[in-house]
Amino acid sequence: MTKGGIVEAETLTEHAQRVAVPGWLTALCRLFAGIGGLTLLVMMLMTVTSVILRGVVGKPIPGDFELVEVGSAIAIFCFLPWCQVNGGNVLVDFFTQRSGPRLNHILEAFGDLIYLLITGLLLWRLTHGALEMRQYGEQTMVLRLPIWASFFVILPAMALLVATCAATFWGHIKGVLA
Repeated sequence: MTKGGIVEAETLTEHAQRVAVPGWLTALCRLFAGIGGLTLLVMMLMTVTSVILRGVVGKPIPGDFELVEVGSAIAIFCFLPWCQVNGGNVLVDFFTQRSGPRLNHILEAFGDLIYLLITGLLLWRLTHGALEMRQYGEQTMVLRLPIWASFFVILPAMALLVATCAATFWGHIKGVLA
């Protein structure tokens, strides 16, 4: 667009509408993201070491793929609350990029409500699944690690995601009412 011969940049909503969440919640999300990052770092170092051992000695780290599998699950669940608190989830704004903040808050509140319901359901089922895995003594194939032990990190991360979804939902509701 031009105005008086000067080209003006269009204001488009390419990112989620930012909402205020409690500082303690953001700090907790950051802590869990740090745990996820540390988990990724450990997996990377273990994988590199295993590949080097395989190439030099002919013997990789036993069960390295199992450790990567469990570590990946932990890392993913630890990153989800940070992604939500920063509005980093995928946003399809093709039809709403020129709409105002109020409509965007309404749509994002609706999306957060759906996400909140889904994460609540997942937390409930993951808790049930972890208890069943513990009851049946389910283990990894090679290392015989109890699978339910990874849920000591996954379940709190999922509970944090539920709390974060509730906080961002409420933030968008306040944005609609403002």
